[in-house]
Amino acid sequence: MLNVSNTCGTTSKDSLFIRPSVVNPCRLLRAVTQIPERSYVHQEGLPKLPVPPLKQTCERYLAILEPIVSKEELEHTRQLVQEFLKGGVGERLQKELERRARKTDNWLSEWWMQSAYLDCRMPLAVYTSPGVVLPRLHFQDRQGQMRFAAKLIAGVLDFKRMIDTKTLPVEYLSGKPLCMDQYYQILSSCRIPGPKRDTVVNHAVGKTPPTHIAVVHNFQFFVLDVYNSDGTPLTVDQIYMQLEKIWNSSLQTNKEPIGILTSQHRNTWGKAYNNLIKDKTNKESVRAIQKSIFAVCLDAPLPRVSDELYLSRVTAQMLHGGGARWNSGNRWFDKTLQFIVGEDGSCGLVYEHAPAEGPPIVLKLKWFHIFFNRQNIQMVRSPMVPLPMPQKLRFNITPEIKRDIENAKQNMNIMVHDLDVKVLRFPHFGKKLPKQYKLSPDGFVQMALQLAYFRMYNCCCSTYESASLRMFKYGRTDAIRSTTADSLQFVKAMQDSTKQVGREKVAMLEKAVQTHKENTYNAIYGQAIDRHLLGLRMQSITDLTSMPEIFMDTSYAVANHFNLSTSQVGSKTDCVMCFGPVVPDGYGVCYNPMDEHINIAITAFNSCEETNAANFAQAVEDSLLDMRALLEDAAVTRQ
Repeated sequence: MLNVSNTCGTTSKDSLFIRPSVVNPCRLLRAVTQIPERSYVHQEGLPKLPVPPLKQTCERYLAILEPIVSKEELEHTRQLVQEFLKGGVGERLQKELERRARKTDNWLSEWWMQSAYLDCRMPLAVYTSPGVVLPRLHFQDRQGQMRFAAKLIAGVLDFKRMIDTKTLPVEYLSGKPLCMDQYYQILSSCRIPGPKRDTVVNHAVGKTPPTHIAVVHNFQFFVLDVYNSDGTPLTVDQIYMQLEKIWNSSLQTNKEPIGILTSQHRNTWGKAYNNLIKDKTNKESVRAIQKSIFAVCLDAPLPRVSDELYLSRVTAQMLHGGGARWNSGNRWFDKTLQFIVGEDGSCGLVYEHAPAEGPPIVLKLKWFHIFFNRQNIQMVRSPMVPLPMPQKLRFNITPEIKRDIENAKQNMNIMVHDLDVKVLRFPHFGKKLPKQYKLSPDGFVQMALQLAYFRMYNCCCSTYESASLRMFKYGRTDAIRSTTADSLQFVKAMQDSTKQVGREKVAMLEKAVQTHKENTYNAIYGQAIDRHLLGLRMQSITDLTSMPEIFMDTSYAVANHFNLSTSQVGSKTDCVMCFGPVVPDGYGVCYNPMDEHINIAITAFNSCEETNAANFAQAVEDSLLDMRALLEDAAVTRQ
């Protein structure tokens, strides 16, 4: 989910296939740009994801371990790596992986989808599905909620028109086209629970693509057809009238929250799902939701909170709905895209992560911004063509299904109470400040996160930052390892009162940010280590051979225990993106650096005594301010 507008790159023709260990960090990657041409025009010509050289990955693996494991552990791992390299096992797996790369469009994508998402049995809510909070809306009345929802639906349908006609502008990075495939996976798709592994079904590719959306209000689901019989989309005014009908048909608030079943542990939901769809009516209703283009959740208002707490509260609402009493049953968490419009003006979305990363979602938000600001979406009266009543989906609730719902409500409330959320709207400066000092804004924020963590825990931790692989066909993500020997040296210097010379600390900051730039460059050009190591491990499983010692090692477990799971989601929309921690004692950190401020969403678990989202947010704020002071003081000294 990385916006790589401020990271290093190259524009040479052959740069996608860089030589081992060679980087060119001096030239900045330009922001992702859009060129109005057919979105699939370059798709077949995109390069394949490379398999990095084995020796290079092993060397870089040892380098990322240096700041996060003990000297004894590092030495033990060094021996295992040497055995892996010279004992023949690594070379054999590497050759098998290279063979797989030659035979497939992308050697990683299927394995990544399985291991990162479909095999994961944790609940989607909080644990894997990110949320997005849009700026607060101020509705004058209940109709205001309906009007906004109608415009939002029309905006998504306009976006869908470009996808259907393959006229979505191609995105470019440093003059190279990016893979646009993910944009074709987010509409009309849904995750299906399985007993041990889930699947994702995309109904847009069938003979009769869906023409309806799902709307849920007061836990009651409706099918809303959004196209006229001649294939034209409904106007904003028509959609508004249909939403009014839905609202008036779902005023009861005592209905069973059938959607809350989708928030369960995947094995639990898989069993409940099979039980639910035994009934023919239930099966038809579930299929209608699964096949919908997207879902719109018309949420009930939550209790009022202070302006200071509002962003944190609504961020949690986007992730989990607020609990069984509020809006957690007003969701179908398996649905790829769910737009949330609250009666109290809260607005955003939650998306199921398996089909796509953040950029397609962010672009969609950018498109809505353009769409909403066009003059022709005012509530223009439509021709008085009678529209059918939206179909209310029926569910037959057996005693067993009722027990499953009650169990889901209890587990959801536990999740809600466990999630600790703090949104820091850092007002003091934005990305212009690090740029002023010729520093990457992303690297600058990452070093602030490193400093904040070190100050709180007096150690470094394994840190994950998501990087896009969309330069390659069907590319998803790899990891930027933000904790490095250089970042450790910088944070130690900042805490060392004997180091009074500001210039020395600035040099360490510059070096740490530069190393982060190089790591970012390596990641987006397919030369990072994490997916390569995953591929070697998966290849070993595929070959039914014994697991190499390198993957059974303590250091490997430490390296993949991400106490800091982070993502930069750059958007001109003043939005907040958020996701839960990926380990019980960790933080989830998502940030959007604007020109003059930075939105930072931080999550942790209350069940862990060592973590606290508000305390970490304060540490991040202090670190950003101290780093600014460091740069400004050094600049004054130089004059």
